[in-house]
Amino acid sequence: MISSMMMTPHEVAIYIAGQAQAKRLALNFSQKTLSERSGVSLGVLKKFEQTGQVSLGSLLKIAVSLDALSSFQDVFKPMAPEQFSTLDQLLAQNKKRKRGRK
Repeated sequence: MISSMMMTPHEVAIYIAGQAQAKRLALNFSQKTLSERSGVSLGVLKKFEQTGQVSLGSLLKIAVSLDALSSFQDVFKPMAPEQFSTLDQLLAQNKKRKRGRK
């Protein structure tokens, strides 16, 4: 996998769309078949595979149909303490805000 740190959001979207298309083809699903299985319209699926643009809801439906939903479980998982490079970063992480306001 290409490091996501060196990719723009658009490049990540294109990469994810390519991975989804490759998995669809590996499962021998046509776009129509995946559309029917996922409940995502054929037009939305085609646009996703071409441009990477899709709603989160549609992306998750596609992921379920391609047996890839587990890949989303750790998307916003907090970093483990050993992943922080300094004590200051670790301490800053532990100062979580209780509400949306300070």
